[in-house]
Amino acid sequence: MSSHIDSTTRRARFAVAFAFATQGGVFITLTTHLPEIAKRWKLLELELSGVMLMMVLLSGAGSVLAEVLAKKLSSATLLRIGLAGAMVAIPIITLAPEAIVFFAGMAVYGLALGTIDATTNMQAVAIEHRYGRPILPSFHGAWTLGGVIGAGITLLTAKQPLELSAVVAVVPLVALLLPFLRRVGMPVSLDSVSIPWRPIMLVGVALILFYMVDTAAFTWGPIYLDKVFDAPSTLVALATFPYLLASGTVRLAGDYLVSRFGSTLILQAGTLVAVVALAVVVFAPSWQIAVLGFTLLGTGVAVIAPLSFSAAARIASAHADVDEDTRQAMVDTVIARFNQFNYAGALLGAVMIGVIGAANLRIGFAVPMVLILGILPLARIFGQVGFGQSTKN
Repeated sequence: MSSHIDSTTRRARFAVAFAFATQGGVFITLTTHLPEIAKRWKLLELELSGVMLMMVLLSGAGSVLAEVLAKKLSSATLLRIGLAGAMVAIPIITLAPEAIVFFAGMAVYGLALGTIDATTNMQAVAIEHRYGRPILPSFHGAWTLGGVIGAGITLLTAKQPLELSAVVAVVPLVALLLPFLRRVGMPVSLDSVSIPWRPIMLVGVALILFYMVDTAAFTWGPIYLDKVFDAPSTLVALATFPYLLASGTVRLAGDYLVSRFGSTLILQAGTLVAVVALAVVVFAPSWQIAVLGFTLLGTGVAVIAPLSFSAAARIASAHADVDEDTRQAMVDTVIARFNQFNYAGALLGAVMIGVIGAANLRIGFAVPMVLILGILPLARIFGQVGFGQSTKN
């Protein structure tokens, strides 16, 4: 089916992939600087957890706002608004002269983060629908590629002032000028459309578990290396960089892997790998072994998020006998609301790990090691909703 895709859709696919990469690059640039930021403002683990809690809650608010505004504005317009918010927030965070200004910058970024998360996935599932085959993993692979670049820049500029990272604001400026997929027709009312929320919520549980692990790795990984092992301050980003590299590799291959083996098998195998990886992190005798664990973790959990968004979109429209405009409006609404599971998981990963691991971060990372097993019984749902069927003979 992809041979019949028009040039507008192809250009939109590139634009949305760049938006994903922008989101990943900005987010990882900020999180890999968290140890430095925490030291600048003298934030303890619990205080840093409070900042992350604020950002997660405001990200959720941004996603809710995207759901409400999607009834009047296209996801392309909302995505540009979110990118503009990130562009404004980055220099506020990195150049803040006082703590209160830093907190304000984090608040603006939280709202932008939620809006971008919701709208990039709205755009991605619409483009996947046009292609008629799995392409969500490669979109999320672009997010990871952006994160790899962000982590790499942090490593290369580890001895440079934090203020230098303000130049990252140029990237969302470029992204918001790109040609995203425009909605055809006017927004429609969904009052008469029945959306199957129960199976969507089950898929959402898998998304919660993924973001719990993912946010723990991003937010607490560098701090874990710094606090538990006293790793060199210039190398703490290694908790994130190899994780992203491994995750990105699997995601970029994910379109093929899901088509070949089916989403159920891929998710079950990845979950077992993730459990082993987190055990390596928890029981690591040195920071080098912990980095190996984070790397393996990225391999295991890579495709959970893209498969979750793809499954939610297909469940939403599978049983709806509606015209294309109504179907797209319905999917936009579902994806924006479904994105809330993202922040429930981020809340667990960013706040719970910090609270439980306040005295010992090893204990904090032991929690997701157990909870991620919840993916195993949920994996079969993904194979029942379309693209997840294996083509292996």
